[in-house]
Amino acid sequence: MIEAFHHPDSAAPIGEHTMPMEKFQQVADRAAKLSGVRVLSPDPVTREDLLQVHTEEYIRAIETGHPKPLAESQKFPWTPQLYSSVLYTNGAVLAAARSALLHGISAAIASGFHHSCMDHGEGFCTFNGLVVALEKLHRTGAIQTGAVLDLDLHYGNGTASLLQGRSWARALSIYGNDYWDNVCYRDVSTRHHHDGPNHRSIALPAKTDGPYLLEVLEQNLPLLLRPAPPDLLLVQAGADPLRDDPYSPLDLGPADLETRDRLVFEFARRHSIPVAWTLAGGYTRPVEKVVNVHLGTFRAALSVHGT
Repeated sequence: MIEAFHHPDSAAPIGEHTMPMEKFQQVADRAAKLSGVRVLSPDPVTREDLLQVHTEEYIRAIETGHPKPLAESQKFPWTPQLYSSVLYTNGAVLAAARSALLHGISAAIASGFHHSCMDHGEGFCTFNGLVVALEKLHRTGAIQTGAVLDLDLHYGNGTASLLQGRSWARALSIYGNDYWDNVCYRDVSTRHHHDGPNHRSIALPAKTDGPYLLEVLEQNLPLLLRPAPPDLLLVQAGADPLRDDPYSPLDLGPADLETRDRLVFEFARRHSIPVAWTLAGGYTRPVEKVVNVHLGTFRAALSVHGT
C-alpha cells in the first residue's frame, strides 16, 4: 500500500494564478480511488523545523505579511492563510519521507519547494520542504544521509544553495530551464548552473524527447549512489517538462513522463533506497492535463511496488 499525504488546507486562497492550486485536491481525490493507494492527512511542520533551514525574519514575513516584498518573494500574493498552508505542504513531505522509510515508497501531494532559499522564496516556492524534511530526519537520527532527485523542468537552485552546508546530503537536478535570481530562463542554451561538491546538474537541450531523457537518466542516476546509496531519496516528479507546458522547450508527452518515473522507482528499488516523491511543477491548461501527469507517477509507482 502506498501512503500519499495531502491536507485540504495546503492550497492557500491566492485567486487566479499561474500555479493551478486546484490540482492538489483533484490529484488527492483521484489517487484515493486507485487500488493500492491510501491518502492520509499530514501534521504540519513546526516553527522549530523551519528554523533549522530558514531565517527567523523570512518565516515571520510569511506569517505576518511584513515586509510585503519578502512575504511575496516567492511570487504569491500574500494572504493570512499562506503560513498555515505551507506548514501543511512541508508537513506532507516530512510525513511522506517517514512513510517511505517504513514502507519503501510514499508520496506528498504537494509542491512549492526547490526554489526556496534560506532567507527568501522564489518561483512559487515558499519553504524548502525537501531540505526541511531531510534536516529533521537527519537531526533526529532517522537517517544519516539523504538525497534529492529533481526532475522538475526548472533547476532546483534553492535546494542546491541549502545543501552547500550539509555535506551529508546531495542533489541531482535534471532540468530543461535554468533558474537564476528568481528568473526562469526558458532553455539551457545560454545559462547553466554551476555544480558543487554535493549538487550536480544535467541540462536537457530543447526538443529533448523520451528516448534521450531515459538515456540521460540511465547515465546519471548512479551519481546518487556515490559514495554510497542514500538512506532516503526525495524525488521532485515534475509535470512541467510536458511538451504542452507554456514553459517547456522539451518534446515529452505524458507517457514519457510516466516512463521516466517508473525508471526512477525501479532504480530506487533495485538499490534498496526508500523513495518519497512530490508533485512539482505543471502549468498546462486545462489543469486536467497536469492532473493526469501526476496520476501517471502514481501508476508508475504502483507498477514497481505493486498493490
